[in-house]
Amino acid sequence: MGRTATIERNTSETKIKITLDLDGTGRSNIDTGIGFFDHMLTSFSKHSFIDLDVKVDGDLRVDGHHTVEDTGIVLGAAIKEAIGDKKGIKRYGSFALPMDETLVLCAVDLCGRPYYSSDLKFTMPKIGELDSELIREFFYAVSYSAAMNLHFKQLDGSNNHHIAEAAFKAFAKAMADAVSIDPRIEGTLSTKGTI
Repeated sequence: MGRTATIERNTSETKIKITLDLDGTGRSNIDTGIGFFDHMLTSFSKHSFIDLDVKVDGDLRVDGHHTVEDTGIVLGAAIKEAIGDKKGIKRYGSFALPMDETLVLCAVDLCGRPYYSSDLKFTMPKIGELDSELIREFFYAVSYSAAMNLHFKQLDGSNNHHIAEAAFKAFAKAMADAVSIDPRIEGTLSTKGTI
């Protein structure tokens, strides 16, 4: 059985359906109603090799907050379900991703404990139609819903588009490593015997 999941979440603010395959090729079909957010999720899929279908009908007449945060909640839940019992996974992943003048480090631990830390520095209120502050809300929601440690460090950078894209791509590469199977791992990678 493949490491796949389909999660739906319907509220008075958003209707979301996400399907993913951790062992995919990076194929995606993304429709959130926010162009730059679609671009970021497409980049995440491509660079993580996680196949990703995302359909969101959100209350964008209000603003993008519910759409972006709830997408993070559902994506995190789908990641958690697809990983399953975590047997054989590397658990940890990290990547420092350069994009022109920007360098962003992402590190993840699929440990079953949610924690989020970030020092990404956005100097513009919007990137395309995405409120810059919602990038934090998205990753916070992913980390808590998936029960993972997720850290970002911005080592360099001034262009807001580059900073955001480097963060999503670094997250993709870190996740690709963390969810990968290592045949040397018996059970779970923990001295406690479970994660």
